[in-house]
Parts: sequence; C-alpha cells; structure tokens
Amino acid sequence: MNRIEELFNRLAGGNEKALVIYLTAGDPDIETTGKLLKTIQKAGADIIEVGIPFSDPMADGPTIQRAACRALEKEVTLTQVLEMITELKDELTVPIVLFGYYNPIFSYGPKKFASDAAKAGVDGVLVVDLPPEEKHELTRFTEKEGIQFITLVSPVSGGERLAGIIEESRGFLYYVSVTGVTGARESLPEELLGDIGMIKEMSTLPVAVGFGVSNPEMASMLGSVADGVVVGSALVDIIEKNGANKKRLLGEVEGFVSSLKSALVYDESRAKTSG
Repeated sequence: MNRIEELFNRLAGGNEKALVIYLTAGDPDIETTGKLLKTIQKAGADIIEVGIPFSDPMADGPTIQRAACRALEKEVTLTQVLEMITELKDELTVPIVLFGYYNPIFSYGPKKFASDAAKAGVDGVLVVDLPPEEKHELTRFTEKEGIQFITLVSPVSGGERLAGIIEESRGFLYYVSVTGVTGARESLPEELLGDIGMIKEMSTLPVAVGFGVSNPEMASMLGSVADGVVVGSALVDIIEKNGANKKRLLGEVEGFVSSLKSALVYDESRAKTSG
C-alpha cells in the first residue's frame, strides 16, 4: 500500500486531519530545502509537496512565482531535486509528492522520471497542466512504479467530467478552494464547506483543500469538513522573508507548521461542534 493511502487510512475516523505542506525546491537554495524538508516533517506535516521550479508557473500566484525564479537563478533542475530527495530518503518518513508542470518532466523523459522518482522514494505526483484526458502520457509509467497521480478538482469542475475525474483519481483529491492562482488569502468563499461536502459525497478518496489557506484558523475550519488541508504560499512567504538568515528561517517555519498541525487535531468538544 502506498504511504499516502496508509496515512489517510490511519487518520480516517479519528479527530485528526492531514496537514499537507508545499515548498519550492531550491528556494532559497537546494541545501536549505533539504533542511526545510526535515524541519517541516518534525513540526508535524503529514505530506510534503515538493515544487519543481519552472519558468512559467501559470497556476501559481506571485509568491510561488518569485520562489521559482529564485530557484531557477540558482540553476536548480529536476535532476537536482530528485537527487536531494534520494539523499534524504531514509530520513523522510512522510509521503512526498512532486508538484509541478509537465514541461520539465517531458524534457527529463516521463519513463525515466517515473523510475528515478520511485527510486528516490516519491509517493505521488501532481502535474497542474496535464489534464485528465492526457494524463496517460505520464501515468502509464508512474502507475507501474507505484506513484499515485494526484488530481486537482476546482469549483468550476462539474457534471459528467467531474464524476469521471473523481473515478480515475488516486491517492487523494486536491480540491482548489478558489478560482484563480495560488496565494494566501484573508478569507475564503462562504460556500466552500458545502462544496467540500458535495465532493466528499461523490468520492471514496480523501479530499484535501488548498489554495488560499494562510493561518491555523482557516486550516481548522476547513479540516472540520475536509480530510486534509494544503498550505503553500503562506509557508513560501516565510521562506522569502527569512531566507537570508537560515537559523531564523528554520525556527519560523517550524513554528508555523506546528501551529497549523495543532489546528487540525480536534479534541472531543471541537470534534462535536465541527462535525
């Protein structure tokens, strides 16, 4: 059984929801990314999404775009990202999901990518610009290696296409909380909790919600309905502000991730009020 499945099976039925943390590999540099991965795991993250830097991250807002630029300025490549994860394979016990765009994977070679990612200990891959109709270009290789293809579902997904996407998805569904690009927000749509409930009724897979989650309060609210919460831009913003001071950076990241995880552990009274 894949580690992603094991995680959600363990959390199912309990008063704890999964915390999924995103960061861009190579920001502020590849060595620090390795330290950040260990720090994020230590602080309580259940799944870590490792972003592959790309020159045209069309689904990402300014915060992650700048992170990608900083990584590319350091000439960080997909090869380096896989090598870093491989080196940390024995230390990273949480599931690792590679998050990115298809161009770097296509250039690397989908078959070689799947093989090398599996050897590195990668559990899942999320390719935002590879639609379900074309995912076979990659999944014909990743599925053989036991790597799960995570699918995005947005508020504008609907009808038969939505049902088809859900039916063919693996690992967990990544529900995009808002239309548009990634980025921390001060508030989320009022109808979001109802939308999450609808998706959960349609799917036997766990549902994790991302895009816009910026603080523990938001995480707790979403976790009351969803199976997991994804936080990216808010964490990347901390990296951007503290990248020049590595010691302070690790401390700030650990504190932030720990506060998010605490918000997703519900005691009996919170569980009753949140459902």
